Amino acid sequence: MAADVGTLQRLPKLISPAVVSELAFTGRRFSAAEAKGWGLVNSVHKSRGAAMDAAMELANSISIKSPLAIAGIKRAITYARDHTVADSLDQIATWNGGMLRPEELTKALSAKMAKQEALFDDLLSDAF
Repeated sequence: MAADVGTLQRLPKLISPAVVSELAFTGRRFSAAEAKGWGLVNSVHKSRGAAMDAAMELANSISIKSPLAIAGIKRAITYARDHTVADSLDQIATWNGGMLRPEELTKALSAKMAKQEALFDDLLSDAF
């Protein structure tokens, strides 16, 4: 049976189609180092604890950024995976046109000029 949950459709857009073909044809297991070499994972750590520490550090560095900007970036990356560059440029222009908050931009620029971290509002604070 050929994989039918989207793996064969999505993976060649993320890593080399030749690598995808080899793995799909053989079904072989691969190491974390190989996955890193193919760009399938960002980093490999010696222990679960080291991996958790690195993950928390990365999460913290993302969490101090504008939640709205991060949401837009997530959508843009996902959209770009399945659309042309031209369509993706239209998508991000539409997102920025509708979602860009002047107060967030002001906070970001002011913090940058002051060489400080900006403090952004929680996107869900108004939802409850």
